Amino acid sequence: MVALKLEHVRKTFGDHVAVDDLSLEIPQGSLYGFIGPNGAGKTTTLRIIVDIIRPDQGSVQVLGDSDAASIRQRIGYLPEERGMYKKMRCIDFITYIATLKGVPRLEAVARAGRLMDELDLGKWKTATVDALSKGMQQKLQFASTVVHDPDLLILDEPFSGLDPVNLEMLKTAMLEYRRQGRTVIFSTHMMEHAERLCDSIVMIHRGHKVIDGTMTQVKANAPNRAIRLNYAGDGAFIEELPLVKRVREYGSDMEIFLNEGADSQDLLREFVDRIEIKTFDVSDPSLYDIFLQVAGASHLQHISDSGDLVAEEDR
Repeated sequence: MVALKLEHVRKTFGDHVAVDDLSLEIPQGSLYGFIGPNGAGKTTTLRIIVDIIRPDQGSVQVLGDSDAASIRQRIGYLPEERGMYKKMRCIDFITYIATLKGVPRLEAVARAGRLMDELDLGKWKTATVDALSKGMQQKLQFASTVVHDPDLLILDEPFSGLDPVNLEMLKTAMLEYRRQGRTVIFSTHMMEHAERLCDSIVMIHRGHKVIDGTMTQVKANAPNRAIRLNYAGDGAFIEELPLVKRVREYGSDMEIFLNEGADSQDLLREFVDRIEIKTFDVSDPSLYDIFLQVAGASHLQHISDSGDLVAEEDR
C-alpha cells in the first residue's frame, strides 16, 4: 500500500524553482523523513501534499486519492509556522480543532483531555494558550494535529523549540503512531533526528531529490565510510596525510574520511608509534556526512557560512 505518491512535481515562485521534477512513493505505515538544508524545498513539497498550494506540473496522490481536500479528515498537518488562538483555553482549542475535523463535541472533549494528559499538559487544561511556554505550545499544537485520529501525519520541523525532555516525548509519540500502522512524514534540517527515527528518507537539495531510500540502502550506497578514532597524543598530522580527505575533531575523538581508493588499514599503519590508539572503528557515515558528500564542496562552504544543516553534535 502506498500512502503518498508524487510524480514529476514542479513548483516555481516567479523565477525561483522551489521543487523541480520530484517523484516519490512513501509506503503506508512508515516513518519517513524529508531532510535537507533550510530553503531546499521541503516545506513547499509538504504544502503541495496537503493541498495548500498547487503544483505547476505533476500529480499527487494521497492515501490513494488525487484530491487531498476530499480526504482532509484523514490527514493531520503540523505546519512550520505555528498558529493558535492565544486567548482560548488549551482544552477548548484542541476540542475546537477536533470538531472542525468531524469529531462529535463530547468525544472531542474526551480526546482533548486524554491527549493533554499523555503529553504532560494535564494541569494546563483550563489555562489560556498564551500562558504556555513555546515548547508546551508546540506539544499542544501536536495534540491538535492528531486529535481526530488521522491515518497520515505530516509534521513540518516538529522539533523546533523543544527541550530534550519534550523532544523525546514527541519522538516517542511519533514512533507509537507508526507502530499502530499509520504513516508519519516529517521534515527536518537536523540530520540526527532523521537518522534515529526514520525507516526511509528523501534528501532534497535546491529543489531536487538527491537521495531516496531506506536508511539501510542510503548508508550502504554512501560513497565513503567513516573511521571513528579515539586516541591519545598529538594527532595534528592526521589531517595532512595524503590518504585523508577530511577530518572532524571532537577533542580526543575524530571522524576521518579517506580519499577514494584509500585503505583504512593503510591509515592504521600510519598511526603506529605516533599516537596511542584506544578505538579504531570503520563504520557507516552519518546522514550529515552523506549529505555533504552528495551536495558537494561548494554547498559545504555555503552551509558553513549560513549555519544551515548543522548536526546536533556540531552545535
